Amino acid sequence: MQLIRGLNHLEPSAEGCVLTIGNFDGVHIGHKKVIEKLTVQGQALGIPVVAMMFEPQPLEFFLGENAPSRLTRLREKIIQLKCLSIDKLVIVKFNQAMANYNAEQFIAELLVGKLNVKYLVIGDDFHFGKARRGNFAMLKEKGREFGFKVEDTRSFFVEQDRVSSTLIRDALGRGDLSRAKQMLGRDYSVCGRVAHGNKRGRTIGFPTANIQMFRRNTPITGVYAVTMAGIDGKELQGVANVGTRPTVDGGTKVILETHLFDFDKEIYGDYVEVFFKQKIRDEVRFKSLNELKAQINKDIIVAKQILMR
Repeated sequence: MQLIRGLNHLEPSAEGCVLTIGNFDGVHIGHKKVIEKLTVQGQALGIPVVAMMFEPQPLEFFLGENAPSRLTRLREKIIQLKCLSIDKLVIVKFNQAMANYNAEQFIAELLVGKLNVKYLVIGDDFHFGKARRGNFAMLKEKGREFGFKVEDTRSFFVEQDRVSSTLIRDALGRGDLSRAKQMLGRDYSVCGRVAHGNKRGRTIGFPTANIQMFRRNTPITGVYAVTMAGIDGKELQGVANVGTRPTVDGGTKVILETHLFDFDKEIYGDYVEVFFKQKIRDEVRFKSLNELKAQINKDIIVAKQILMR
């Protein structure tokens, strides 16, 4: 998959492409169905499959701290999308200039002039351009004018629920990881590099691998039974806390701390992926470190029982 960051790196295409545009937050089974549909068209026409997304996500630009929590950061999206049949991923910087981009200009200059789109799959609720004037109907009309076909993504359902990033976010928020897994097609996970922390976990007998979440907000908080990949090709088991560590420092920065069972190795700087299997409890503030230590011992017992199933 070729990664194209920014419109200035996007060269005009003579051969054209089949295209879809979206946030791809979570890269869930609905997104995968769209890419599969696009791939069939790309193969039939003999042209590349292209996906376009914006960074930051438009709601993050407009709403800032009040934007919905992300399921996946940019790098995580790229990792997931690389597993699909996408030839080119175009990442467009969403800033004030892009927010002011005229809808007709977006179609004529970008979709037609640069990408030379021949077939476009898009959500029928998709809006774009200044004041959100661009919509599915406009794309259909311009498709007839410029000679490209437009189809909607069609909704994909799991047990009568339309699969969406919002529903997955809601499931994670209420601790229903099994429901989130159904819509994602895999366990929810978080990737990142293991960073140095204050090493207080070591002082109470529970060293942790810490990952900065680097998100305005997070769809999950609390204590979970988890597995970790990325170390020596093994699947390691553990218990993880996602939160602000109210007993230790009570800050505002959200950190993912994972205590791995029967593991004693320096992994600072390693890029790992933590898979969330089941929620154990909410994050709480304890009166003392001794109370926290006692609770972690209980969490470990529960986590091991979950992971044995």
